[in-house]
Amino acid sequence: MKQLLPVSTVVAAHAAAPAHAHGRTSEHTLRAACLHTAIVAIRSLHAEIMLFPKPGLVSPVDNGSHADMDVALFMRSLFSLRHYFVRMAQAGARDTAFAQLKVLGMQAEQRMLVATQGVNTHRGAIFALGMLCAAVGYCHAHARPLSADSIRRTLMEQWGDALIMHSMPSAMSLPSNGTRVARLYAVGGAREEGAKGFPAVFEIGLPQILKSLRRDATPAMAQIDALFVLMAYMTDTNTYHRAGADGAQLVKLSAQAFIAQGGTAAPAWQATAGACHRLFVSKHLSPGGAADMLAASWFVFQISASGARVTEQD
Repeated sequence: MKQLLPVSTVVAAHAAAPAHAHGRTSEHTLRAACLHTAIVAIRSLHAEIMLFPKPGLVSPVDNGSHADMDVALFMRSLFSLRHYFVRMAQAGARDTAFAQLKVLGMQAEQRMLVATQGVNTHRGAIFALGMLCAAVGYCHAHARPLSADSIRRTLMEQWGDALIMHSMPSAMSLPSNGTRVARLYAVGGAREEGAKGFPAVFEIGLPQILKSLRRDATPAMAQIDALFVLMAYMTDTNTYHRAGADGAQLVKLSAQAFIAQGGTAAPAWQATAGACHRLFVSKHLSPGGAADMLAASWFVFQISASGARVTEQD
């Protein structure tokens, strides 16, 4: 994958233009802010790919439960999305309607499928991270705070009604594995997550990241903890699709056991997580939805924790 420039370098190259009146951000500054947002999104997905041990999922160590995926494929997929997140942040900054955001997402999905020769590597992330980039873009354009609460509130204020309609069966013109599973098992999927303002991100993943970091966990350990908590408590249609209700229950119980033992605060956490990984591979389990929500949680953490607003003085 093409090496990304440091965020500070990119931002510095685009900054310094007078702000518009009425609390809106200048065009030059807004372009830099949208680029910054996209870089954080790409880095969040990259961090998820590189994480290990990560039960059943593709990592640099092995392909997990996937015969059709490896790290190189994920990198190609990630590279294909590099412009999409910029466009979504820019569209959000322009108060773009959900229908057009959806078009951008569908175009990104097609580019991903071309890059991966038809393998779905990032469909869930395209939706979740794309909408979050749009919300952050809006916050930048309207000088709103970049806190997690502000990002979520913006998402629901601007596109909440459309996201609810998007989650309804009548809106599912092209059913995916996730929508099929949601109907079959009467469970929520990615669309329902979006309609509720991504509770897996804001109520599960992000709080766990913050909790782990407060006890001086490394960023990688905080992400591992968040992944296991997401596996334990969110509904992941990927696991239902691959292994049915019994497989989904095994994922939840295994993750809850890891958490009960202390997560990455336990001395033998790597051995425990590694054993869970081998179990998932043996059962062909892959909690891809939890991985998408982990990347989205890490994205919101980086945006909100840094308070990284690009200003005219930067």
